[in-house]
Amino acid sequence: MAAPSTAEAIRDVNTRYHDAAAEGYDTKWGVDLGEVGRQQVRGKLHKLLGTPLPQYGRSLEIGAGTGYFTLNMLQDGVVHDAVATDISPGMLTALRANAQRIGVDVDTVACDAEELPFEDESFDLVLGHAVLHHIPHLDRAFAEFRRVLRPRGEFLFAGEPSQTGDRIAAYPKRAALRGAPLWRKLMCARPADGYDAPDTQAEWPGEHGELDGESLERFVDVRAFDPDELEAWAGGAGFADVRVRGEELLANWFGWINRTLEATAQPDDIPWLWRQYAFRGYLALQRVDVALLEGRLPAKVFYNLMIAGRKAG
Repeated sequence: MAAPSTAEAIRDVNTRYHDAAAEGYDTKWGVDLGEVGRQQVRGKLHKLLGTPLPQYGRSLEIGAGTGYFTLNMLQDGVVHDAVATDISPGMLTALRANAQRIGVDVDTVACDAEELPFEDESFDLVLGHAVLHHIPHLDRAFAEFRRVLRPRGEFLFAGEPSQTGDRIAAYPKRAALRGAPLWRKLMCARPADGYDAPDTQAEWPGEHGELDGESLERFVDVRAFDPDELEAWAGGAGFADVRVRGEELLANWFGWINRTLEATAQPDDIPWLWRQYAFRGYLALQRVDVALLEGRLPAKVFYNLMIAGRKAG
């Protein structure tokens, strides 16, 4: 599919989509801020940082969304003073509500990753989850990450789609679309508003197109990564000790089938038992991926890539 062609259009589409999606985002993507979510985040951090986990004084999250990474890390004491940024004010509103509900303090700033409004060397950790693939100019963004990190400060990002994994994910998505009418019948679910066998090859309608809100989801991604390419972005910005690994293969096949099916139905019509099956099944296959596949297969075959590194002292 064709995506927006300019950086300004990419930022506009991402802002409008994520503002519209913020209210139902946690339910759609299974974002958990309890023990399950904390275990998930700890698992990702262990893969990148080892055991025991280090602790950081001041952290900066890029594209924090509703708070999945930062809020779980605050609860676990991995970070002590957190700033969460996002291009979407709507997402930050949802994040603040989540923080208040679970009783943690976090500062929020609406800003662009390519031009961070923070002083040099003001953070010990820069992090993000599923955000780098939305950024138009990664060279500028990585330069900013390095600028705001203190000497020997670290960065880590997870949940970035790999090129091979993205191609593989197209198969379960297409299979789910074909089976969606039968699935909705079994679930007694009405079609989603405006749903009519969505065209996954749809073209970007242009700056003044009629699409808006959550219908822009298919246009918010800028790229998928090859592991060597992702490592090169960080190395080119001057980071040291850069390492990339892959995670989630079976879990993502399972997850994309279920998310594609759910996207075709009215959210309120999807049964609670189905949501439990989808969430618990995803967690179980995550454990299978960790035990049997991660560390044994090349990073590029997994759907998600993770990257970490540090600023030289």
